[in-house]
Amino acid sequence: MTTTTSVNAGIGEIVLNNPPLNILTRDVMRQLREDLAKLRDESSLRVLILRSEGKHFSAGADVGEHLPPEYEAMIPEFIETIGAIDSFPLPVVAAVRGRCLGGGFELIQPADFVVASENAQLGQPEIMLGVLPPAACALLPEICGPSVAAEIVLTGDAIDARQAAEYGIVWKVVADDQVEAAALELANRMARHSAAALRNAKKALREGSAPARASALHKAGRIYVDELMKTRDALEGLKAFTEKRKVEWKHE
Repeated sequence: MTTTTSVNAGIGEIVLNNPPLNILTRDVMRQLREDLAKLRDESSLRVLILRSEGKHFSAGADVGEHLPPEYEAMIPEFIETIGAIDSFPLPVVAAVRGRCLGGGFELIQPADFVVASENAQLGQPEIMLGVLPPAACALLPEICGPSVAAEIVLTGDAIDARQAAEYGIVWKVVADDQVEAAALELANRMARHSAAALRNAKKALREGSAPARASALHKAGRIYVDELMKTRDALEGLKAFTEKRKVEWKHE
């Protein structure tokens, strides 16, 4: 079981369960999209919590699935998964502890709120492999501003939860053992309201930015597939990682 879902008192949960690091394989992402599709029309639902089992939210996508020929299907599927969270019609609260890296970090960026533990590490290390994080390139500039987004994407350095909160990426930082409780407390504050009102309020909040976000996600995915993966360094970086050897950049 790669994900589990539940709905209780108007609050839904999708829980990633792909131990030990909750790697986002194509199978995990497919299951996640199916879960989101099932819950988006659930009449009793008012808030959705996205979290993971174990010590880490997610260490990212499966690097092996970035290699030819799988990337041609994987990247569009990943963009579709992020888009399904971004367009979810009700409030989404992400609960994060431990590593939240690469595709895992991108997975929480469409959420309306991110609750993170003090030990959380968030980052986009893709540049270190000669590639880029397409969803982060599309979404982070709006979330934390162009300069901070550029710092995160272009350095590949991780940030801690406190810094992420200062950047506006994380809504609240709590102790490690309080992440789920804090996410649930916030969800309950919203779940007391009308589902119809929540749906329309979220639609109104996103109305101005939704088309631009969807377009940016699509275009970033196409840059990855049509341009980035035609470079030598992208293949070199990914292969070096999977082969556990030192990378040798050709800068082309």
